[in-house]
Amino acid sequence: MIKIGEYNKLKVLKEVAFGLYLDDGKEGILLPKRFVPKGAKTGDELNVFLYHDGEDRIIATTQHPKGILDDIVKLRVVSTTPQGAFLDWGLMKDIFVPKSQQLNKMLSNGDYIVKIYLDERTGRLAASEKVDHFLSNENLTVKEKELVDLLIYRRTDIGYLVIINNKHTGVLHFNDVFQNIRTGDKLKGFIKNILPENKIDVAIGKPGYERVEDETGKILRLLKENNGYLPYHDKSDPEDIYSFFGMSKKTFKMATGNLYKQRKIEFTQTGIKSTVEK
Repeated sequence: MIKIGEYNKLKVLKEVAFGLYLDDGKEGILLPKRFVPKGAKTGDELNVFLYHDGEDRIIATTQHPKGILDDIVKLRVVSTTPQGAFLDWGLMKDIFVPKSQQLNKMLSNGDYIVKIYLDERTGRLAASEKVDHFLSNENLTVKEKELVDLLIYRRTDIGYLVIINNKHTGVLHFNDVFQNIRTGDKLKGFIKNILPENKIDVAIGKPGYERVEDETGKILRLLKENNGYLPYHDKSDPEDIYSFFGMSKKTFKMATGNLYKQRKIEFTQTGIKSTVEK
């Protein structure tokens, strides 16, 4: 059974001059010639994305849209009409946001966070700016320390409201932000705390020592790129450490401590020095 708005693995049914027909159990779905992988032939199984073309036919593509069904993404408006707006989502045909699904009138070249959904009336993919309607923390599908996908939704007085796994909302507090982020950014993170009333705090990266392990690799790489020496240590200014390493001073100290225990670095009066052979 094929799924509109998602990736499907379909077998090549037959080859024609203008592309390939893929087996959907019926007359076949066209994969236009411009998107046919080199060497593809009858009997091969291809991973394709399915959506409707301008003539309301189901069509396949090997292009990768910026979002699939049920994703929440930031997209740019390319044109507007009295009925709605068209957004660039990375495919030949733009995705439509009906006027009824806009919070305010969308403007050309504006960036908006939208939910990709299947219109029950038309059976076609569309987008909605009314994202809050699709989000709920009533029945959580995540637990503390779990790795999740985050989308920066909007800035608040205490941090950033984020969308978790396209389903829930949480807060990324300012004191847990150690990199430049903007509304619409997609990040990997984890559930830091689940509070009463299912309120969620999140953090970027991985929890605990897993995160430190990631940062040790970064420090070793930067040492290698700088001839084995870096002028940073536990007395360095936190802002200087963040500016160069993209991590908090606390994480830097934990990571360098790990590397010292592993005898991969040594501390000097002015910085850290690699003991790993080049």
